[in-house]
Amino acid sequence: MDANIINAVSVTGGVIATDFSVWALFMRADIVIKLVMILLFVASIWSWTIIIDKWLRVRRLEREARRFEESFWSGGSLDELYESFGAEPRDPMSAVFAAAMTEWRRSTERGLSTTVALRAGLQDRIERAMDVTLVREMERIERYMVFLASAGATAPFIGLFGTVWGIMNSFQAIAVAKDTSLAVIAPGLSEALFTTAMGLIVAIPAVAAYNKFSTDMNRYAQRLDGFAAEFTGILSRQLEEAK
Repeated sequence: MDANIINAVSVTGGVIATDFSVWALFMRADIVIKLVMILLFVASIWSWTIIIDKWLRVRRLEREARRFEESFWSGGSLDELYESFGAEPRDPMSAVFAAAMTEWRRSTERGLSTTVALRAGLQDRIERAMDVTLVREMERIERYMVFLASAGATAPFIGLFGTVWGIMNSFQAIAVAKDTSLAVIAPGLSEALFTTAMGLIVAIPAVAAYNKFSTDMNRYAQRLDGFAAEFTGILSRQLEEAK
């Protein structure tokens, strides 16, 4: 039973002025609702941190991908491009390129592209190197996306739990005060509805951001797949010309 709610009404039945500010609602709530509010507040801060980070990262990835593609399709030497981007790849696309070129150089320097069988093995190793790098880079990009999905799915239910608990406190206050006036039930209902609002405040941006970033990342992954396929074709033609 929430004694703070009962104290909102005087012994004689006169109503004591009640503060309904956010801070007052938090301080007046019992330990369970306080924990719900704190949990939702932390989830909101962490969600917005992830949202801002992902928004900046997606913009940077698109910018770096355009920059790399312009250099790649400029008609310059692959070796010169590797010297520029291969040592320290700054984005997933250049990392995929660097992985393929590293395997290409390692094999050609050892003369492993002199026969048809060896050339087929080299091409297979290059494709595997690009696939492994692509998966690893996408895992880095998609890090913490699970939290956004989880926050969007669970925050309303956490807020609903706080709502149910607050309503229970209101009914307990009615039973103790033997009064069904709004002054008795308003504090508990305010806390209850506030936790519902906090749950929605967490969930709505998290769900919207998750859907937006999932679409952007899927499109970027397709862009990487397309580049890997095109680069594999280029290296395959070079192997055929080296026969």
